[in-house]
Amino acid sequence: MSQPVAEEYRKDLSTRHINMIAIGGAIGVGLFLGSGKALHQVGPGLILIYAIAGLMIFFVMRALGELLMYRPVSGSFAEYAGEFVGPWAKFAVGWGYWLVWIVTGMAEITAVGKYFQFWFPTIPQWIPALGALIVLSGVNLIAVKLFGEFEFWFALIKVLAIIGLIVLAAAILVFGFSDLGDTASLSNIWSHGGLFPNGMASSLLAFQIVMFAFVGVEMVGQTASESKNPQKVLPQAINSVMWRILIFYVGALIALTVLVPWFQFPTSGSPFVHAFTLIGIPAAAGVINFVVTTAALSSCNSGIYSTSRMLRTLSEDSQAPRSVGVLSGRAVPSRAIGVTFGAMLIGVVLNYFVPEQAFTYITSASTAGAIFTWAMILIAHLGYRRKVARGELQAGPFRMPLAPYSNYVVLAFLAFVVVLLAFDAETRIALYITPVLAIALVIGYLAARNKQPQREVTRR
Repeated sequence: MSQPVAEEYRKDLSTRHINMIAIGGAIGVGLFLGSGKALHQVGPGLILIYAIAGLMIFFVMRALGELLMYRPVSGSFAEYAGEFVGPWAKFAVGWGYWLVWIVTGMAEITAVGKYFQFWFPTIPQWIPALGALIVLSGVNLIAVKLFGEFEFWFALIKVLAIIGLIVLAAAILVFGFSDLGDTASLSNIWSHGGLFPNGMASSLLAFQIVMFAFVGVEMVGQTASESKNPQKVLPQAINSVMWRILIFYVGALIALTVLVPWFQFPTSGSPFVHAFTLIGIPAAAGVINFVVTTAALSSCNSGIYSTSRMLRTLSEDSQAPRSVGVLSGRAVPSRAIGVTFGAMLIGVVLNYFVPEQAFTYITSASTAGAIFTWAMILIAHLGYRRKVARGELQAGPFRMPLAPYSNYVVLAFLAFVVVLLAFDAETRIALYITPVLAIALVIGYLAARNKQPQREVTRR
C-alpha cells in the first residue's frame, strides 16, 4: 500500500547539515576545475579577482539573509521577488533559477566525466556523467535527511582537502621537502611578470569563470523550510560566507600559486591534481582527483535539491503545473525531481556530442542566469527596505551592511560582469541564449497569469 501524500516538508536538516550545505554551495567545480584555466589566463592576480568577487557575493548573501529573517520560506528569493517586485518577478526568478541549476548540474556532471577519465581514460565522459545523475537523483528521491547526509560528507571532503593543500604548501615552503622544494616560493606570486602578467584587459575576462565558482552560495536560502532552527542557523551560515571565501578560495589559490608558477598550470583539467602530481607524492593525484569528483557530485546533488524545491514553489501559484508540486510519502517533491532529471539529461547529450566545449558553454549560460538571480535578490531587498522605511514592515536585527548603497554597488558590478561576457567568443554564447530565454519566460508568464489564483502570502 502506498503511503499518503505528505502536505508539507519535514524539518529534517540539522545545524550541521545547514552549515555544510552552505560551505558545499560555496565550493564547487568552478574552483576545482575552472580555476586552472583562469590562472593560466590571469596569473597570480586571480587571487585579487576572487577576493573582489567574493566581497560582492557576501553582500548578496547578507541581503538574502535579511529577507530570510523577515520570512523564512521555501522558494525564498522567488517568493521575495514576487512580494517586493511583482508577480512577474517571482515567475522569472523561479524559472530562471531552475534553469541556472539545470545548466549548473550539467556542468557538474561534465566535470565528473572529465575526472573519471583520470582513472579510466578510455571511457567516454558521458558514461560517468549519466551514472552520477542517476545516483544523485535517487538520493534526493529517498528523503531530505539523506540528501543532507550526502551533502555533509561531500562538503567535509572538500574542506579537508583544501585545508590539507594549504597546510602542505606551508610545510613545503618552510621545510622544502617534495620535488617542488626548489621552485616553491612566495615569490611565485610576483616574480613571473607580476600580478597581471597578461595585462588587465585579459584578466578582467576571468570574472566570468570566477563568478561561476560562486553559483550555489545562495542555495542555503532554499533550506529555510526544511531546517530545524532557521532563525538561528541561517544567520550563522550567511555570516561565515566571507571567511569561507578567504580560506577556501583565496587561501587555496595562494597555495597553488606558491607551489607552482602560474604559467605551468594547464588550461584543462584540475589545477589541484596538477599541483599534487608535481609535488611527487605517489597517491596524491589520485586522492585529489577523488576530492574534486566529490565536489562536482556535491554541487549536482545540491542542484537537484534546489530545482525541485523551486519547481514546487512555482506550482503552488500555478506558475508551474500543479501536479509537479506533489510531495511523496517521504515528503520530497518526487515529480519535480523527475522533471529535473529529464532536463539534466541534456548535459549527458552535450558530453556525447561536444565533450571538449561542453563545460565552457554550460558555465557561460549558468553564470548569466545566476547574475540575474543575485540581481533580483538585491532589488527585492531594496523593495523590502522601502517598506521598512515607510513603516509598513518592522526591521529585523539581521541587516545588510551599508544598504541601500551597497545594493547599487553590487548591481553595478554584476552589470559589469555581464558586459564582459561579450568580449570572449566562448562566453558570448550566454548573451545569445539570454534573449531567447527571456522571450520564453515572458510567453510562459503570460500563459500562466490567467491560471494563477490570487492568494495571500502566508508564513510557512
